Amino acid sequence: MKIEVNTHEKNMIRFAAEHPEVVVMSADLGSSCEVKKFRAVYPDRYLTMGIAEQNMCSWAAGMAREGYRPFLHTFAVFLYRRILDQLEMSVAYPNLPVVFVGFVPGITTPGGVTHQSVNDVGVLRTVPNMTIFDIGDATEIEGVLDLAYAQNGPVYIRMLRKEVPRLFPANEPMQFNRARVLSEGNDIVLLSSSICTEEAMRATAVLKDKGVSVQHMHVSTLKPFTDPTIVEAIRKSKYGVVTIENHLDIGGLGTAVADVIAENGLGKRLVKIGLPGYPHGASKMYLMKKYGIDAMHLVGAVEELTGKTLGIEEKDLDEVRFVDFLEV
Repeated sequence: MKIEVNTHEKNMIRFAAEHPEVVVMSADLGSSCEVKKFRAVYPDRYLTMGIAEQNMCSWAAGMAREGYRPFLHTFAVFLYRRILDQLEMSVAYPNLPVVFVGFVPGITTPGGVTHQSVNDVGVLRTVPNMTIFDIGDATEIEGVLDLAYAQNGPVYIRMLRKEVPRLFPANEPMQFNRARVLSEGNDIVLLSSSICTEEAMRATAVLKDKGVSVQHMHVSTLKPFTDPTIVEAIRKSKYGVVTIENHLDIGGLGTAVADVIAENGLGKRLVKIGLPGYPHGASKMYLMKKYGIDAMHLVGAVEELTGKTLGIEEKDLDEVRFVDFLEV
């Protein structure tokens, strides 16, 4: 597996060269959000707004009305929890093209609850006009800015940074509202997002060896959530669906899937794997294991859904990549 470094930094510069109306706004976290080099390349299109996220959002709304395309950069938690009123009234209500690029989503930060955006998808799924993308690898970082621009409205991106794996081919970019099929099968539908996709990939091969046929689909568009390929996969599944996500087990991917199952009358069982509540500060891999969003807990969910004891142990899984995103 190839590891890419600072992919967003390079992609943001590439993207801005193609769109002269794009401006980058940073809430005093330019280095942490990989736009320091952007400032050097495009100093007139980079605005340092200080630790004043509400003000940054209001500025962005005004600039969007004047024909600019603002891309706001800070940690994800500050782009929905701290500025929700401005986000809704100044950007979402008038349906303005402002992109919120939120870094260190979920438990990809050791900063504890003040810095962990564990319910951002649940909150922003309820905001009208909002599109939500959840990044899983370097290939998706390279493609998400173009998709966000094409929406021509409010977009929230759960962005990864620093050392990021390339899980998917570079010549197969992410698609809007379309899941990526990683393995095919009819017993279980496994839907994963963000950093949990890499964990899920550790388990799917050994599940196949144990006789469980898994349709593994990586989800990067969390709103809208109307992908017909997901509906069809669930319809064909023998046992049902497992979801795994870097988010609370309520309000995010699992809840979106539950809505789809109910709305389409699919009548399939769903096991949701997500964070059970507020986590604490620690390394990414420690928190994934402690709060059950890792490969072994996924195996347990498959056993629960199928009613089979598979006898899989941690040593049977593909080797884990210990990169913990400890930088601030």
